[in-house]
Amino acid sequence: MEFKLVPIDKPEEVNVILGQTHFIKTVEDLHEALVQSVPGLKFGLAFCEASGPRLIRYSGTDDEMIDLARKACAGVGAGHFFAVFLSEAFPVNVLNAVKMVPEVCTIFCATANPVRVIVVEADEGRGIAGVIDGQPPLGEESEEQQLERHQFLRSIGYKL
Repeated sequence: MEFKLVPIDKPEEVNVILGQTHFIKTVEDLHEALVQSVPGLKFGLAFCEASGPRLIRYSGTDDEMIDLARKACAGVGAGHFFAVFLSEAFPVNVLNAVKMVPEVCTIFCATANPVRVIVVEADEGRGIAGVIDGQPPLGEESEEQQLERHQFLRSIGYKL
């Protein structure tokens, strides 16, 4: 058994959702869930088939995002792994819809941060041990920073 650290290449402003799913129907169901969540959403998604022809299946509404998703799946190469790349949208806008897709088993992360996937490779194939999402904390927020957080969330309409 061998561990590998696979970086997910993406522009800084692009968000990504990484997860595990099952069944070939995943690509179509995820596509439908995403387009129904945000009108005009620009996204790409890809899925690593774990049996049969073992293809990287893909879909989306934006060629650049589709290409990023395909490359992420090729790099990770773990069965039933999926990647969704979002342009001009945030995971919070689509995450519940993604989680409600019947084939989705696990969400590893939903982020705009730099991400690396910890892949375990064995004779039988590859699996995901976890992800490294961003960097470790530098401290705890102050009362002033708490107030700033509260004000920011209300200024962008996420809290009343």
